[in-house]
Amino acid sequence: MIFEPGGMATGIGSMPQHDPADALDMIKKYLPEIPHWPQLPQRGREEHFVNQFLKPLVKTGLLVDDGNKTFFDTTKDDWDSRLTEFYTTYLAAEEGDLAALNEFALPVEAAAGFYAFLEDLQKGAGDARMLKGHVVGPISAAFQVKDERGRFAYYDEQLRDLVVKSIASSAAWQGTKLGRFGLPVLIFIDDPALGIYGQSSYITVTREMILEDFSTISQAIHGTGALAGAHSCDAIDWSLLFEAELEVVSFDAYNYFSSLIPFIPSLKSFLSRGGALAWGLIPTTNGRAMDEDADSLLGILDGEWSELTGRGIDRDTLLKQCLITPACGTGLLDPASAERIYQLASQVSQRMRSGKGIR
Repeated sequence: MIFEPGGMATGIGSMPQHDPADALDMIKKYLPEIPHWPQLPQRGREEHFVNQFLKPLVKTGLLVDDGNKTFFDTTKDDWDSRLTEFYTTYLAAEEGDLAALNEFALPVEAAAGFYAFLEDLQKGAGDARMLKGHVVGPISAAFQVKDERGRFAYYDEQLRDLVVKSIASSAAWQGTKLGRFGLPVLIFIDDPALGIYGQSSYITVTREMILEDFSTISQAIHGTGALAGAHSCDAIDWSLLFEAELEVVSFDAYNYFSSLIPFIPSLKSFLSRGGALAWGLIPTTNGRAMDEDADSLLGILDGEWSELTGRGIDRDTLLKQCLITPACGTGLLDPASAERIYQLASQVSQRMRSGKGIR
């Protein structure tokens, strides 16, 4: 399929508010067409990016959470039985058992923003044309937790599989929940740690492993009828995501546009398959958003699109297959800065779509 959002704006996920209602008010004000549920890390450890999506593994007893850190303990006497229980539940969920799928739900105490989003949608979707969710990426998650020996979970085939399948099931649960409102759903796999690929310290992390992990999660998303996207806010090997089973690739267009250039052939193939780019044009670091306005940001985007058209990519395709977003999440900022960023995303999107932006 060809995904043509035509410059609509959305967010990445994290926001600085403590009260979900405040976050939702800001989302509805500035991103009404593709609202997202707000992850609220400043509420505490439970709502931190990785912790949210590891809760199903904690619930099964496979992952230990001692209040300071989470880790796998494969030496526990009941490890094998708990492993069997996990895969039994996973396979049942994959076959469409909703009770099994609900075992991978985000806990209320770890995702206040998600449940507030659902409650708000039950009152009406307003101007929404699509709903957006997100999950942690497999690289970020499996390099966040270790086993009992202090070894990263990603290096253990079994532990990596547990992490990936748990995320995939959580994504499917989200897609199912959001899909009940009768609107298209887009779920991002947010994986800032993708930047480790190709580094000498992580030479055993292969391209095939990453593509396999993303395939497992994207297939789970697609199984619910939702679209799958991926976000990384670093200069990475973008061909990984362009070649994955994704409809959207989200990147920091403000700081790392040049990192796309070596991967123009893969980008062309991605766009020709109908994929869309989410242009993270609104800066989220160092207070830079306060120094920019819609005109200056559209000027940056115009220059970037000129670079791509000069390399054989059609400008109309870029416009049709385009989302506008912040460069990254805003969860660690103050609310005023986050609001400025969302305001700019809205203004840039509106200017583009009114024909007063870039052509």
